[in-house]
Amino acid sequence: MATADPISEATPSSDVAHARLLVLVAPMTADKLQHVFDGLSTSFRPDELLFATPDSVTAETHPGLRTVSIAMSNTSWAPTVMNFVEAYQLAQKHKAEAILMLGQECDSLSSSALTQLANAVLTATVDLAVPRYDLTPLAGLVNSAILYPLSRALFASRIRFPLAIDLGLSLRMAERLALAGQRFTALNQGEALLWPVSEAAVAGFQVQEFDAGPRLPPQPAVTDLNTILAQVTASLFADIDLKASFWQRVRPLPPMRNSVAQSHSSDPPADTASMLDAFRLAYTNLQEIWSLVLTPNCLLGLKRLYVSDPTAFYMPETLWVRIIYDFLLAYRLRTINRGHLLGALTPLYLAWVASHINVLAAGADAERSIESLAAVFETEKPYLVSRWRWPDRFNP
Repeated sequence: MATADPISEATPSSDVAHARLLVLVAPMTADKLQHVFDGLSTSFRPDELLFATPDSVTAETHPGLRTVSIAMSNTSWAPTVMNFVEAYQLAQKHKAEAILMLGQECDSLSSSALTQLANAVLTATVDLAVPRYDLTPLAGLVNSAILYPLSRALFASRIRFPLAIDLGLSLRMAERLALAGQRFTALNQGEALLWPVSEAAVAGFQVQEFDAGPRLPPQPAVTDLNTILAQVTASLFADIDLKASFWQRVRPLPPMRNSVAQSHSSDPPADTASMLDAFRLAYTNLQEIWSLVLTPNCLLGLKRLYVSDPTAFYMPETLWVRIIYDFLLAYRLRTINRGHLLGALTPLYLAWVASHINVLAAGADAERSIESLAAVFETEKPYLVSRWRWPDRFNP
């Protein structure tokens, strides 16, 4: 049962195992857990590591592996409020110097990726260490279309995966995330998502990104796009609303860490027909909802898309950015029921995906296309700020 003040429950004890690095891992098989342990053992002594796991581990099956049992209440594909609260409580109890949180399928990460995340928050002035995964061009498109460019534009962050499923946390970063989680646990929303990158930005903490190479993405328990898109966008929109006083001020974007790498596709050919069918069906059925959310210029842009040739289907970057900003504003203003609002976003997202696939098929590089989109989110930020302060300014 979540409590209203989870932080106060964590009290140091003299009879518990101490560790330099607390490693909080998602449920996994014994072989996978051993693989993660072996990867970290290349840089850490076994006595420096303490694994917090919901799985049953014995000295016979995992010699040298020190563990503490945790009762993980969810199997979410991304860290939740209670994961951060529990991580900080355990770090206090076991006097850990830093925390490494690893999601499902983390055994697919290389040992160098694991140790980079851990060492950053142990030996450097880094509060939040975030991996940059090497995914195929058609993987993680919700992140590419919405999460990354929106977080970059509003929080002046170049972190490519702002909802990363593996994180290195300093103690003060863990404490801030646990404290932020109190507002959710008080409302019995322990499985809500938190946004570490934006929390670090508001706190002025140091964030660093590390190339993590390939990673096998975890599969959400719910595979329905409507549900996943609504969950993630609602969480991000709510966080943006909460931090409005921060992101409305102008902040410089940090310099690019290195040049944008060319992406190499290993995705099978994608069929856009079903996506465009969903968009065109929604165009005929959702006009009433979209007209309450989108500006006349956006509606005109959608009309042009509706009658366009499927083989040449292309959604202009500015149109997509304005759509996301308009939906964010409607979420804040509760223009319509939020569930209906986010459901009406799904066919528009599918239209963006179809457009993106066509752009890649024409020879464009995926990563450079996403960087170009993110730049438009930044350019159009004054549009969002103006309508946030004066919601009716751009309405007819």
